[in-house]
Formats: sequence, C-alpha cells, structure tokens
Amino acid sequence: MATTPTLILFSLLHHFLVLFFLLPYQQNTLIFAPPGGGKWNLLLSDIGVSAMHMQLLNTDRVVIFDRTDFGASNISLPNNQCRNNPNDLTLKIDCTAHSVEYDVATNSIRPLNVFTDVWCSSGAAMPDGSLMQTGGFNDGDRNVRVYKPCNDNSCDWQEFDSVLLQNRWYATNHILPDGRQIIIGGRGQFSYEFYPKRAGADQSYNLPFLSQTNDPRIENNLYPFVFLNIDGNLFIFANNRAILFDYVTGVVVKTYPTIPGGDPRSYPSSGSAVLLPLRNLRGGANITAEVMVCGGAPKGSFTSANNRNFVGALNSCGRIRITDPNPQWAMETMPLARVMGDMVLLPNGNVIIINGASAGTAGWDLGRNPVLTPVIYRPNNPVELRFEVQNSSSIPRMYHSTAILLRDGRILVSGSNPHAYYNFTGVLFPTDLTMETYSPDYLDARLTRVRPRIISPTSQSQIGHGQQLSINFIAEGRINRDLITVTMVSPPFTTHSFSMNQRLLVLTNDRGTSANVTSLGNSNYQVRVVTPGSNILAPPGYYLLFVVYREVPSTGIWVQIK
Repeated sequence: MATTPTLILFSLLHHFLVLFFLLPYQQNTLIFAPPGGGKWNLLLSDIGVSAMHMQLLNTDRVVIFDRTDFGASNISLPNNQCRNNPNDLTLKIDCTAHSVEYDVATNSIRPLNVFTDVWCSSGAAMPDGSLMQTGGFNDGDRNVRVYKPCNDNSCDWQEFDSVLLQNRWYATNHILPDGRQIIIGGRGQFSYEFYPKRAGADQSYNLPFLSQTNDPRIENNLYPFVFLNIDGNLFIFANNRAILFDYVTGVVVKTYPTIPGGDPRSYPSSGSAVLLPLRNLRGGANITAEVMVCGGAPKGSFTSANNRNFVGALNSCGRIRITDPNPQWAMETMPLARVMGDMVLLPNGNVIIINGASAGTAGWDLGRNPVLTPVIYRPNNPVELRFEVQNSSSIPRMYHSTAILLRDGRILVSGSNPHAYYNFTGVLFPTDLTMETYSPDYLDARLTRVRPRIISPTSQSQIGHGQQLSINFIAEGRINRDLITVTMVSPPFTTHSFSMNQRLLVLTNDRGTSANVTSLGNSNYQVRVVTPGSNILAPPGYYLLFVVYREVPSTGIWVQIK
C-alpha cells in the first residue's frame, strides 16, 4: 500500500510524542501518550481449552477454565487420568482437561482436573491468594471449588459439593471487607448468599431488584455489575439501571437513574463496566467513587439475533459518580460500537476496552462483525481527548473471550467459542484456543529510560491498612517528582465481559496529596505513601503495586494487605 501524507503525519506525531515522554519536565497537567499504538504478540497457538474464565494469581500463574459438558477438550489430563462422572451430559468418561494453569514466566500450560460443570460460573481471589470459584451448571451449580496456588506444579482443584443454597449460574461474586464473598443472582435466582458460610449468614436472601430488572424470555440482567462502594455498600447494576445496596440489612440505600436511552447493558446484551480509579483516599469527604458502563446491545437485539437479524451494538458509555447526593449519568461516545467487550484497568489508571463484536449479542452464534481494535480510555482527560484507537489484532474474540492484566503491564487475551461444542471448521467464527498479549504503548522500548524499577519492598510483602509505605525505585535521569504516582490493582476474576473485584487505588501521602518523592542519588529514588485506610477501600488480599511515571508503569510487585 502506498504511504499517504496522512500516514506520514501520523508517524511523525507518534515519534514526537514518544520523545515528549522522555523530556525531564512537563509543565501542563494533561498527560499525552503516543497515539494509535501498542503491539500484539501470539504466545501459544493452542492452550487446550477455550478461556471462558481467567484469574491471575499471586504466583504469576493464570487459572483458566471452560466448561465440562461439551465433550473432549484439546489437552489430556496428566498421568493417564480420566474423569469418570456419571452426571456429565456428553462424555461420562473424559480423559481431557477442562481447566489449565498458565505460567507467565515460562509461557507454558499445565492441565488441571475440574470435576463438575463450571459453565458460566463466578469467583474471586480470597485473602490468602486462593481462587474460590462458585456455581456452574448441572451437577456443579451449587458447588464451590478452591484452587490454592503453588510453585511446584502440585496444586489442583478441590471441590466441595452442594454447599451453596441456590443454583448459581451466570452469577456475580464480590469480595467483602471481612474476606467473605457475596454471590449475587444467577439464572432464575433473584437472591444472594455468602461464602464461606458463618453462623447467622448461611441463608439465601431475596433481592427484588433482580426480578425487577429481568426481561421475560431474554433476562438482560445476568452477571450484574457489582462494585464495593467507599461507604461499604454495594453498587449493583443490572439491565439498564442500578441500586446502592446495604447487604448487611438487606436495604436499598439509593436507586440510581436509568442509564439514558434505556438500552440493556447486562448479559446477554453484554456491555462491560469498571469502577474508575479511587483517588484522594485520605481526603475524607472529598473521596468519590465513579462507575463507567460501556457498550451493550439495543433493546430487542437478543430476539433479533435469534431470528438471524444482527442489530448494531451500542457505541455509548455512561459515567456516574455513585457517591454524589444526586447522581446523574454523563454519556460519552466510543469510537467503535461494541458488545461482549472487556474493560481492563491499566496500572496508570487508564482503561482498555478490548474484544467483542459490533453487532448481535452474547449467546451461541449470536454475534457478528468482530471488533479487532482495542481502545484506550483516559478518564482524566477532557471529554474530547479520552478515547484513543489502538493497533488491531488479527484474531476475532467473540463470545466467551477474556482479557486480564499481567504484572508486567501486558494484557493477556484468550478465548472465543460461540458454539455449544468445540467447532474448528465450517463455521463463521471457529472455536479459538490461542493465547496472545497486547502491550500498550507504555511498554514501548523507547520508554525504557523513564520506566521505574521497584527495588523495595520485595514482592509478596505484607502491608496493613493506613500505614506509611516507602518504596525505593530506580528511574534513569532527572525526573519530575510531581509526576510520580503509586497504584494498587486487585487482580479480577474475568468472564462474560465483566471483571469481578477489579479495583485500582491511587495512593497518596499522609496529607492526602501527591506522593512524596526523595532522590537518593545515582538514579535511586524513594516514594512515600500511605496504604488505603480501611478494608472497605481495599478488601484483604493480594494486590499488584506499581510505581508510575508519566503514565509509564513499573513492573508490579505483589503485596498482601491484611
């Protein structure tokens, strides 16, 4: 293709902004980045299973699982094992794995043995770093499974039968300040319960909001978007509206306005959502929380898609400050319409919107026109400068795709199986077993000189709430200390276009202002911050901690907050 003047100008602008990053000082507060960049890299051509669910663990390994009731996968169980399950709907003696562990460091896959059906389930990482997964389908819909991470390849799934009180299929989980999980909703379940169980909390409780948001024969309220607010209540979004819910008393504290347009954003009209970065954590009344919901499908799209009429996806996002006394939605327009997309928080506080389609809905063969191009969203920029289109992948990521953040700042992307079985030929979008990464522009090699490198504390350190924390790091050359930030990111459980428990906190000093940075000489610096002040702001568990300079993050370290 001939080079056009526009492309030449684009390239020059890209190089100029990379050089702009390398300058020692910046006078304005608007942070720019090289436009339209990023890099895709194919890691593995076949991981054996389609990545319907993914969770990064504090061992830098990723647990991935699909479902068990479709027949054989593409990877065998180890040591000639077979799963003999008389309740399986397709293959009662199955010698293949339906879950794997991906080792980021070695770029390798290890098969795992999950017994009952985990189809369209939910989960979260527990305070000790274990993955607790709940529900599923058929013989697995009331089960809980625990995966305790290890470094010697000896760990595998442990299963606890019928410990949930209701069937939980297409439910949402969230970690609570006391370390338990709340499990909300699911197909035909307008209720919530807690796990692990404890005295006085071992019941299932009705949540009428879920029945009120249920569209007959369509639903549009599965996998509700749930976030822990800074007051300890839960923001719950389903279909096209939301409530603030006191799960202790069972009282709806606040009812939010319907999102403008009234179109559904929940499964199967699957949009995505994030809790935007929490800032001013020591600011008392000044701390606010804001949720952003993007994409989805117009009313009636699911029915139309089942009739082979694929309606264009929504191109709108709504932001709402959920802590305001009179909260209202502020609408924005994405450069690309998207359904079944994933929204992932980046270490610098930006959001990447990735995967999905531009027509149809979630469901078997109900999506069309894959969106191969991710978009970066900068929530603090002026409205007209927030969205930036990135470089495209060549692999469609349709229904049952996932994306998560890795410790080194890359985005791990896998999955896509819009079929009831594994189907590799003769279909529009074959089952995909590849795994790839997307590296945002902040990983550009030309930014190595400004990329911080954390020296201490060491990874796996334990920290408390409301404590002074000193972080020593290396950054070459003179730096503008006012542009250093420290962030903490909780690794989410990701499935069906929603990352459960995803949370990013921007740490400040003991006065609630920007971090204190001191030069130690020879490109060594120390930044002093205060950890989040409560288990409401930061529920117990493992977080990734980053030092960020001009939107360029260090490689993260693991910290466990007790």
